[in-house]
Amino acid sequence: MSESKKPNILLLFTDDQRFDTISALGYPVATPNIDTLVAQGTTFTSAYIMGGSCGAVCMPSRAMLMTGRSLYHIEGQGQSIAADHTLLGEALQAGGYRTFGTGKWHNGPAAYARSFTDGGEIFFGGMDDHWNVPACDFDPTGKYDNSHPLVRSPFTGNDVIHRHVDHINVGKHSSELFAETAIEFLENYAEDAPFFAYVSFMAPHDPRTMPKEFLEMYNPEDVELPENYMPKHPFDNGDLVLRDELLAGFPRTEDEIRRHNAEYYAMISHLDAQIGRILDALDREGLRDNTIIVLAGDNGLAIGRHGLMGKQNMYDHSLHVPLLMAGPGIPAGERREAYAYLLDIYPTLCDLVGITIPDSVEGKSLHEVLEDLSTTRRETLLFAYRGFQRAVQDKRYKLIEYVVNGERTTQLFDLEKDPWELHTLAAEPAYQAKVRELREELRRWQTEMDDNQPGQGADFWSGYDA
Repeated sequence: MSESKKPNILLLFTDDQRFDTISALGYPVATPNIDTLVAQGTTFTSAYIMGGSCGAVCMPSRAMLMTGRSLYHIEGQGQSIAADHTLLGEALQAGGYRTFGTGKWHNGPAAYARSFTDGGEIFFGGMDDHWNVPACDFDPTGKYDNSHPLVRSPFTGNDVIHRHVDHINVGKHSSELFAETAIEFLENYAEDAPFFAYVSFMAPHDPRTMPKEFLEMYNPEDVELPENYMPKHPFDNGDLVLRDELLAGFPRTEDEIRRHNAEYYAMISHLDAQIGRILDALDREGLRDNTIIVLAGDNGLAIGRHGLMGKQNMYDHSLHVPLLMAGPGIPAGERREAYAYLLDIYPTLCDLVGITIPDSVEGKSLHEVLEDLSTTRRETLLFAYRGFQRAVQDKRYKLIEYVVNGERTTQLFDLEKDPWELHTLAAEPAYQAKVRELREELRRWQTEMDDNQPGQGADFWSGYDA
């Protein structure tokens, strides 16, 4: 495949978007633009993250996306990327691509410089305010300004610590800011080389603020509570009072959870509108037909499910993420149930555009899955959160193990009969063989993934007969 014929790539990455937030897939959120991608491409209905080694689950998740490596084979928790881990942008550059990035990046300025030849409005972290985003202009050297670590927030009036910032976009919503930066790149793109454009949104991450017209689309009184809504989690899972969990009171009330979900849906509808603007720009510039479009989310979110608010848990609502692909070489209007991790996106894109998958990549290409709906790449999935929680899931059952303050709790769910994960079977005599089977599979996964770091998997089984 010659460079001039290789398709462009547009990767849209959202923040805290749960899998069940797309109208075309049967869920109560208005997403007309994402719906077009569902109609024009293939949806992976069983896409997951591996979990997280820290409370900021998005950081290792984004490192896994960009390196194609698993949770315990990235450097640290993803704050930076090892020199011998070839980033997706680096692989595409080697294959003749011009690479562009905008939006959220949690994996260090040096890795950003390695990944992209162009960019703008880069958010390296700091103030949680969608209307006043601290950002950096693109610097190909990766030496971003760090001389002003304290910046006064126009939103709160407080000084906020930033790692890197050279300006604040006062009064511009983050979703609009990043979309407009991507659109500007597309409108000025006039090279023969194909492009890789990475648009990494901050939405629908809290604080959930958006233009009034989108908020008014959802009346909290009309929002249905999920079947697994609970006022509180039934036991200590190891991290019940971190930042995300403090976004709502204890116990959770029905009215508060309805309000949070209405705002969450409104954020996603506003995000969808900005995605639509980017897709319109592709059409105006005549780029749509030769562009592979990928939409994915960095993790899910509880918002009242199981009495939780965040993503620091092993339940489906926090691990299960959207993953859509559309464009040349991708079947239209189809769905795939094969298990996938976000780290599979990297090798899949390599296969789709005809470049060599680097040796450092561990993800499994989904190219064959796209071609044949009966193809699978994994029979089970491993999930992990810090040193407290581990889980393994086969095609029907999920086992979750907790070790908190020396006490162990085990849950076993029949995902076919109990998709809301409400009724644990772990103590029932008829399911002890399944518990043992999945524990052995969990041990196998932990060995394969080198889940043996101090404070993480190294002492997870200590003192217990698995």
